[in-house]
Amino acid sequence: MTMQPIHATAVARHTPAGWRGALIQGPSGVGKSDLALRLIGQGWRLIADDWTHLWASSGALYAAAPTAITGKIEVRGLGIVAAPLWPMTRIVLAVACTHEPVERLPEAAAWTWDGVMIPQLRLDPRPASAGQVVATALAAL
Repeated sequence: MTMQPIHATAVARHTPAGWRGALIQGPSGVGKSDLALRLIGQGWRLIADDWTHLWASSGALYAAAPTAITGKIEVRGLGIVAAPLWPMTRIVLAVACTHEPVERLPEAAAWTWDGVMIPQLRLDPRPASAGQVVATALAAL
């Protein structure tokens, strides 16, 4: 098992299958941390903000925070603050954040890391409903 850091934020929630997470990706300033903060407000837990250790094991993806940033999230306009943490989770959804228009009824998409493919949701993180869209997508898996 080799953990590699990836520029992404990871959050998780408890599901009937146990803790499952979403990997929130996109360029700097797109709103990854803001989306994570809204999900945390809905009861999700932070895995890692901005940089996430990601690895594949037994056909699944897992994420954890680098030690230096464990339990911390950037809140734009406020700074770095503590957040409710979950130390590690299985990642089952990739969220590709964009400010470009998103199709209303898109074709299914996937994202692959180290040979493991997971569903990918393309999303503009700015609307108030973005957190609920992520929660709905994760619940459907």
